[in-house]
Amino acid sequence: MHAFDILGDPRRRRILELLADGEQTSGAITDVIRAEFGLSQPAVSQHLRVLRDSGFASVRTEGARRFYTVEPEPLTEVDAWLDRFRRFWEQRLDALETELARGRRAARTQADPSAKGT
Repeated sequence: MHAFDILGDPRRRRILELLADGEQTSGAITDVIRAEFGLSQPAVSQHLRVLRDSGFASVRTEGARRFYTVEPEPLTEVDAWLDRFRRFWEQRLDALETELARGRRAARTQADPSAKGT
């Protein structure tokens, strides 16, 4: 399955967002997804299986609990595809950084007029 097919589903994207914050139990993931999307536990389990089978997530078992972790390798395909488009926003981010620096400098100057040259 293509990476964008996996990421096209908002529930799977949300699961990956949760896993990006660190390892999560299947129960914790299920609680969040059920609350946000109104899915049943079997439906959440199916999404976890798709993520696992496609390599986006891995699972380890500890007793009766299953711990899921995000796997970064499939995201390289997404990153490579996005690489063609970065030039469209990198210039704007650089310009934003310049404006933020100007704003900080102006705020320092207003707070301490003697800091004008710093």
